[in-house]
Amino acid sequence: MTSRITTATRRGDYFSFLGLPRTLGIDERDLERRFRALSRQFHPDYFYNATSAERRASLERSSYLNDAFRMLRNPISRVEYLLTLEGVAAKGPEEAGQHVPAALLEEVFAWNEELHEIRDLRVRGAATGEWKSRLERAGKPIEAKGAAHEHQLGELSAEWDRLVTAGAPEAKRRPVLEALRDRLLERHYINNLLTGIQKELDSAPGTRTHHPAP
Repeated sequence: MTSRITTATRRGDYFSFLGLPRTLGIDERDLERRFRALSRQFHPDYFYNATSAERRASLERSSYLNDAFRMLRNPISRVEYLLTLEGVAAKGPEEAGQHVPAALLEEVFAWNEELHEIRDLRVRGAATGEWKSRLERAGKPIEAKGAAHEHQLGELSAEWDRLVTAGAPEAKRRPVLEALRDRLLERHYINNLLTGIQKELDSAPGTRTHHPAP
């Protein structure tokens, strides 16, 4: 038993641990099947009468499996994890800011100013219809920008998978990873704005709007 659990469960990264290629287009049903199969293999209940070393290994593998499943199940955290594995993820806020286009930062600044003015209207007791309609108008271009980024992320993810499947060299894969990183960083700014808008709209009774993607 000890040989099986220590040899067959060598960790590696989350993709290899689950027997998957390092691609972004993962079939959710296949991922769940792999997760359940490994869960049965590593579950601590099967090692109740095993040695303490085997029980520890079982607990560690089960915990690692749960982490891997949670990370790879979500498309965005999957991209973030891939970028970390490939050494392309931004290292800290300062470096992250260097990869966000100045034009987007200017737009974000302008949108934040607009939101600040709308919040002031609300605090000063403006009619709900007045500040709410202005807030909804302010949100439309931000939502459009967010939708464009989601589309770009999908296209880049598909391009990454194509290059990996074709065995393309790092020189061809690297630009795609860098573009994925940049789109994710920009997505963070956009989603923060959408979250702010959503919070304001939620304060108006009877409002039902679309929450930003995680």
